[in-house]
Amino acid sequence: MPVHQRQHPRSVARRVPAAAASAAAVALLLGACATGTGGDAQTTDVDFSATPSPGSTLDVMGFGTGDEIGKVRHDRAVEALGIDVKLSEGALDAQAFLSAAASGNPPDLVYADRTQIGTFASRGAILPLSACIDAQGIDTDAYVDSALEQVTFDGEVYGIPEFNQVQVTMANADLLAQAGLDISAVDGSDPDAALAAAEAMTRTDGGKLSVIGFDSKLPEFLPLWAKGRDADLLSADGRTAQLDDPEVVTALEKAVAVYDAQGGFPAVKTYRDSADFFGAGNQFATNVLGAMPMEQWYVNVLNESSPEAPMAFGPFRGTDGEVLAFATGSAWAIPADADDPAAACAYAARMTETDAWMAAAKARADARAADGLVFTGVLTGNEEADAKIRSELVPADAPQPWADAIDAVYAANDHAFALPANPADNEFKQAWQDAVNRVLNGQQEPKEALAQAQQEAQAALDEAWQKWDDEQADGGSADQDAQ
Repeated sequence: MPVHQRQHPRSVARRVPAAAASAAAVALLLGACATGTGGDAQTTDVDFSATPSPGSTLDVMGFGTGDEIGKVRHDRAVEALGIDVKLSEGALDAQAFLSAAASGNPPDLVYADRTQIGTFASRGAILPLSACIDAQGIDTDAYVDSALEQVTFDGEVYGIPEFNQVQVTMANADLLAQAGLDISAVDGSDPDAALAAAEAMTRTDGGKLSVIGFDSKLPEFLPLWAKGRDADLLSADGRTAQLDDPEVVTALEKAVAVYDAQGGFPAVKTYRDSADFFGAGNQFATNVLGAMPMEQWYVNVLNESSPEAPMAFGPFRGTDGEVLAFATGSAWAIPADADDPAAACAYAARMTETDAWMAAAKARADARAADGLVFTGVLTGNEEADAKIRSELVPADAPQPWADAIDAVYAANDHAFALPANPADNEFKQAWQDAVNRVLNGQQEPKEALAQAQQEAQAALDEAWQKWDDEQADGGSADQDAQ
């Protein structure tokens, strides 16, 4: 799920339904509204080195200063550029953005989920940023490789990465110990061991689930489980779906078996959803969840809401024993027809440079210290900033279990992969998630569900790529008229 790491997790959670709703509308909108810009964005000559006019206003969609990580960087950028910045807070509404782009009245800058970049780029809704990167001296070598790859469409960079979200293994140490296990039993390296751990830690009371032994976190983590078996859902060039790969099928079978051993996914989900996920009564603190892979921001939730919970942390690992994480995150993108693309480029550069991240992380670390909490770091999407934050601000002598959490988070960040940019991301994601949900709900077996998803996903990819290829063959000048 798209999460603004800079936001407090409670704020993020409230935004998920809106973000999901807008994502569901993307496919319809792209077919009906994306007109006018077409491939022209590929050849637009923009002077990204132009100096912003003092007192001018930059319109930004999808970003807000909900915490110190956002506010410190924003204030710093505004001061440096000498401009006014109007923020439209909340997760980017893709439908609203694409409608604005189609009408020729887009914002100057958007803060998007990285998975949206390929689709936006293929529709000519955003500008290629090579000239922006050169004009602002942005060092793309400093960015996390998987993050930069995710905003690179057909060989061209269309987004400036920000934040990285990765998974680590989180577990209740007391429940593990009672079952005679340790974190290695649930770190993904041996799916059969995870199944056995689930069976050992699961409890029922009066026929109802009272302790979830292990949560595979389906459907959203299928890419992680598949990659753990060295299988990718999508080819490296973003053109070929690989959902029916036998290893993907096996990965889904293994992950679903964990739920079947605990009474089935509906029972696990119902009990899981009843928990005080962000509060002191979370599943780990109340001893009703054995283990799960989870995004690293939840470490901070636990540290803040239940610092005394009996936690154990470690990296997620593939079946080869190597550390692994499925990276997602956000990025800055400049719409085609933006009124002030130079100011937008300058603002994005200021927001993502190492000094900005250090200032923001220092503010976060100071706030944590004032509350008597451990600062566990910030994953920025900028490797240089990540290294400095860890070496200068993250305590080297953090107490357990938080020291293990910190090590796991940074190890995951160093071994992350991402799905390649493509022009049909929403349809592709919908295909495989629907397949997983059909299996979880008992409607289909994994092989059948993924075979159906393969056909649906490949059809969407073929159509979207064909439109792009035809446009490039025409010199990038054809309009993408509404269908």
